[in-house]
Amino acid sequence: MVFFDFSVNFFLVLWTTILDVAPVVLLFWIFQYLILRRPLQDVKKVVAGLLMVILGLTFFLIGLEKALFPIGEMMAFQLSDKDFIASFHADLDSWTAYYWVYIFAACIGFATTIAEPSLIAVAIKANAASGGTISTWGLRVVVALGVAFALTVGTIRIVVGIPLYIFIIAGYLIVMIQTIFAPKSIIALAYDSGGVTTSTVTVPIVASLGIGLASVVPGRDPAVDGFGLIALASLFPIISVLVYAQILELVQLFKQKRHEV
Repeated sequence: MVFFDFSVNFFLVLWTTILDVAPVVLLFWIFQYLILRRPLQDVKKVVAGLLMVILGLTFFLIGLEKALFPIGEMMAFQLSDKDFIASFHADLDSWTAYYWVYIFAACIGFATTIAEPSLIAVAIKANAASGGTISTWGLRVVVALGVAFALTVGTIRIVVGIPLYIFIIAGYLIVMIQTIFAPKSIIALAYDSGGVTTSTVTVPIVASLGIGLASVVPGRDPAVDGFGLIALASLFPIISVLVYAQILELVQLFKQKRHEV
């Protein structure tokens, strides 16, 4: 019975994935054969790759449904459980009582960002384009720290009930000021770093964590308060990368002046 349910679910997700991928394939076909009017090279490789994409997306979506979403919500429920909080003699009415949630959010934000394939790709390209000036691991760690801080602030926001727009407005004001003074060579990379953090690995866990936490905290509405963590996870890495660049610039300036003396 379990195998039957899995098979039905697999084929439903597979069919949905095929329908989602079909417009992209059709678009490439139109441009290749009707606009460019050239035969496609390595047709077998392209078809094989397309099949892998469809199957990969199918298994990934099933994995999200069966594992990543439930894990995020489960951890939020467990860490916000009144009995668990009371076991540490914490005041249930204080926002500090949920400190284990904040610690978990920071840790999971850092870990998922370090493992984010999109960020790894951008970090490798940034290292190559800068001639090794921008460290691959350095960029990944800085961005991961930004996400960790973002999720900590975001979970505190959910518990306390502060409106999201206050953090967004304040955050982008900081980014605007940083953009004026940051090295021009790092600005575009900083903005891109904020975008690539919210991808395949990070988003499912972060979204389910926010919804799960908002479902447990008294007075919070999951539909209103449960979302917004992803927005913060895109914002704070921009700040952290710009800070990183500004610190490096100051260090180099200090070394240069010290060498002149």
